[in-house]
Parts: sequence; C-alpha cells; structure tokens
Amino acid sequence: MNQKEKIIQEMFDKGILVSQEFLENNSLDKSLNNNLIDKVKAEADIIVLNSDYAEVIAQQTSLVDWYEIDKYRVESEKERNDELYQSQLQNLHHSNLIFNSSNSSEISNNLSDNNLTSKYTSQQFSSLETELKTELGTTFSIEVSNSSLLDPDLDSESILILKDKSKELQEKVNNTFNSVTIVVSYDNKPFKYEVKDFANIFSSRYRFLSPLIRNHQEMQGTLPISRILDKKEREAVSIIGLIDEINTTKNGHIILTLEDLTGKIKVLISKNNKDLLDLAKDLIPDEVIGIVGKSGDKIVFAENIIWPDLPNNNELRKGELDEAAIFLSDIHLGSKVFLKEEFEKFLRWLNGDIGNEQQRDSAKKVKYIFIAGDIVDGIGIYPSQEEELEIKDITQQYQELTNYLKQIPSDKQIIICPGNHDMVHLAEPQPIFYKEYSPSLFELPNLTLITNPGMVNISKTKSFSGFDVLVYHGYSFDYYIAKVESIRNNGGYHRADLVMEFLLKRRHLAPSFKSTPYFPGHKEDPLLIKKIPDFFLTGHIHYSKVANYKGVTMICGSCWQGKTSFQEKLGHEPEPGRVPWVNLKTREVKILKFI
Repeated sequence: MNQKEKIIQEMFDKGILVSQEFLENNSLDKSLNNNLIDKVKAEADIIVLNSDYAEVIAQQTSLVDWYEIDKYRVESEKERNDELYQSQLQNLHHSNLIFNSSNSSEISNNLSDNNLTSKYTSQQFSSLETELKTELGTTFSIEVSNSSLLDPDLDSESILILKDKSKELQEKVNNTFNSVTIVVSYDNKPFKYEVKDFANIFSSRYRFLSPLIRNHQEMQGTLPISRILDKKEREAVSIIGLIDEINTTKNGHIILTLEDLTGKIKVLISKNNKDLLDLAKDLIPDEVIGIVGKSGDKIVFAENIIWPDLPNNNELRKGELDEAAIFLSDIHLGSKVFLKEEFEKFLRWLNGDIGNEQQRDSAKKVKYIFIAGDIVDGIGIYPSQEEELEIKDITQQYQELTNYLKQIPSDKQIIICPGNHDMVHLAEPQPIFYKEYSPSLFELPNLTLITNPGMVNISKTKSFSGFDVLVYHGYSFDYYIAKVESIRNNGGYHRADLVMEFLLKRRHLAPSFKSTPYFPGHKEDPLLIKKIPDFFLTGHIHYSKVANYKGVTMICGSCWQGKTSFQEKLGHEPEPGRVPWVNLKTREVKILKFI
C-alpha cells in the first residue's frame, strides 16, 4: 500500500475527507515522517484535511475549532474573502489557544466507523474522490467505483455497502456545514462616536449609489452641483445628490435642496407636472436621487426623477434542488398572547405529524427556516409591557424558545436575525444575540445566527450559485408607512410589499436617517442594499405579504402573537399564524395558515 492509499483509508475511517490538493502536495512524505496522521487523529472535529490545515496541525500543541475555521475556508473557496481565511491561518500559526466545540466532537465521533475498518482492507476500497466538489463547501462528493485499487474478488454486495458508507459520510458532512453561508454580517465594536463617523455614512452612501443612477440613459451627462451653480442660461442638465430638505410652496410646488460632495442647489418640481409631482410626494430626506431638468440661476427645474433601483433585466432565478424554504418572524415568546397552540401545531406539521399527504410532503421538502427577528417578547420594550408578559425573565424567554426550536428536525436549517424586541442594542445593524442572555440558542447544531440586517446564501450546488436571502427585521417600516403618501394611502401596515419595493428602489433599508437608530462604526453605510438578493425577508408589522419586484421575491413574515394593548392603541391589525412556503426549484409560493 502506498502512502496516499494509506492516508485515504485512515482518514476515511476517522470520518475525514482528504483534499486532492493535499494528496498532490510535494511535502507529503515529510509530513508523514513527522507523524502527521497521529496528530490529525487527535483533532476530534476536523472534517476536511488540506495542506493549510496540515501545516497548522504539524505545529499545534492544542486543539483547534475546525468548524469555525472551515467557515472562512468556504468563503475563500467561493472567492469572497480569502484575506479573512489567510488571517485566521496566520493566527493559528502564532497561537496555541484551546477552543471548545462539543458539537464538533460529537459529530466527529459519529462519523467514525470501526466496523468498516475491521471488515474491509485497503485493497477493498475504491479510489475515493476526496476532492471537494463544490465551491460552497456544503456538498462533498465521495464515490466508490470499481477501480484498480479494488479487490477484483470483491462481490457486488460489498461494493454497494461501501457506496452506502460513502453516501452516509457525505450526508453527515453536508449536514455539518448546513448548506448555509453567511454573505453579509456586521461586527459592531464599541467606540466613541464623532461627527465624522456619521458624515461617513452619507458620503459612502453617495459614492455607492451615484454610479447606479448614472447608469441610466438620461443621466449620462451628469455634472457636479458646483458646475451647475455657475450656469446662467437655461440648459439641459442632470445632477445626482442627497436630499437635504423638502419644502412645499404656498402655490403647491415642491422645492428640494440637493447636495453632493461639491455643494448644494435648489430643485423645483412644478405642480403643473402632475405625474412628476406625484412621484415627488414620495421623496424623503437623505435619499440619493438623480434629477433631469433645465438649469436656472442657482436652481434646477426638474423634468424627471431617477432612483438607483434594481436593473430591469434582473431575472427570477430557480434552483436545481427540489427543496423548500419557509419564512417566519415575530414569534414573541414570553407574551401572554403568544399563540402557543398554533405554534405547536406548526411544529407538528414541520415534523410530518399532521396534515394530508400533500401537506406532509410540503413539510418534508422544507430545508430552510428563516425567522426575521422578535423571537421573544423582550422586557421593557413599550410602556407597561410587564403586565402583558407570561415570562418576565429574558433568559427564560430564550430558553423556552430554544425548547421549541429543538423540536425542529435536525436536517432543516434555521436562520435567525434579531429584532427590536430581542435583547440586543436597538441601533442597526444589530449584532447576533448576546450569548449571556440566550446561551441555549448557541447549542443548536442546525442554527445559523445572523445580524440584522444580514444576508445568507442557500441551496448552492456545483452548477448553481445558490440564492441570496436578505433578512431585515423592518424596524424602519413604521416611518415609511407614516411618511410616504403612496404607502399610507394604499394599505399602510397591510402592504409590506409597498414598503419593500420602496426600499429596493432606493437600494437602502432605511434611506431616511430618522427612520431607525444607526450604529455608525463602519467604513460605509451598513444599511445599503449593495448585493441584489433573490429573496428579501422582513417582519415587524405582524402582517404577512408576498410579492415580486424585478426578480426579487419580497416576503414579510407573519407573527405568532395576538393583538396587544399597545398594538390596539396604534390601530394595528395583526394577521398571525401565516407561513410563506417557497419551492426553491420552481419559485412557487404558498401561504400556509395555522389559524
């Protein structure tokens, strides 16, 4: 038996995949002389062995959380963030810190199978295809074929057994990586805010959105505002700027104060241009727009308004796998009006325990469960809330919520972001849940926690790039429902789709600075919609809605809470117990009702 065959056999017995790159490494012989195999065996939770990992293991005197490192490796293989992966490797090269990962150890132990080793020798193994077959790192291919390494006397039944073992290992690895990749997330580090930090939010917003507006045919001749201010004669002009002020004259004209990095200018929208005036009534402070019009004396007479918007040719993409995702929000566990029976009914359906054949089949197809914030009711969120709480300890609220989530089958991946009722700071972006108050959440092996907002990629295959799902709780929605005339007059809180379309058109989750508290400690505006999602999930308003806008499926989750006294004062009419179900292969959407 040669060295490569030995590695394949020994690593396979331990439940470890060996990359092709490692097998072809010229330093393999040297590594083996340094007892690398024995050191690898000591790493309880390693799933993949590549050259990078081998170098770390060769020098490490302590265990490494390989699951955590694999997250960065996956991002690197997707060509998204190789710098972070390399940084993590460097840290390992210079550190001997011990990391704990009980779940990882358990999975690794489950992967190990000594019975296979005792029954079959290395000559009975095929040439295992151990190279990762996916850029995502969530789907591995391990095949057993009738090759020269296989004993010619091995019967077909034994070959099938070997193939089954390979398939079993592959499935366990797939489940380990969850088929969920975090695309956008934020790390808020406390610091002393300065005026320049808030100014940076607006300047970065302008720099990102300006090229999107300039791509429109009407905006090809765009000039900076300082150049327009020098013009005395009426000329056709186009400018891009951030709205500083919005005023209405006594005669009903709208006057904007627009600014860019070079100066400010007035823009007049005449009441005589009714169509344009109707569009202008939806303008809000701080958004970035393009104006096409005629120049005057330090003023522009507007003829059209251009938004960053999504491209018209953005397609509604369909996946390759026959699987589904469901979208929830606003569970509000801990509230006296938490709909316990209805939520438990939902969980029984998800487990295949209730429903007709078609409904059970729909439950079986579910592979991803998204929850867009407010998973508990929290404490002190609104006046006299304590009078409406069933559970008045925040840690107990999260513990009880975890008990429910544990009932979800482990093959279904759960993705959760926080909301304004959760025990994190209110300023956006909100971080993932604080482990201090919700330790039980972090024990769930099939749970991915993301920031609010955040984006994940799901359902990726070798030939399909997967779906990008933008998750935002929707705290800013209240502002736009109240301030934007077209939303307020066409359904308000019952029309989350109008709010989401409004935000996508502006490529921003809270374009008006007053609409939500901001955390300014980032190099750029964190609420920009830089990457166009396939799905846009929100919540907050307790009323479910599904619609499409330029290739994006917009989904507002329902709720699992009855009407509170606070909602009654505000005139809210919740629609609880609705669950949008999406077939990722066909993009078919159904609304499942559990009330």
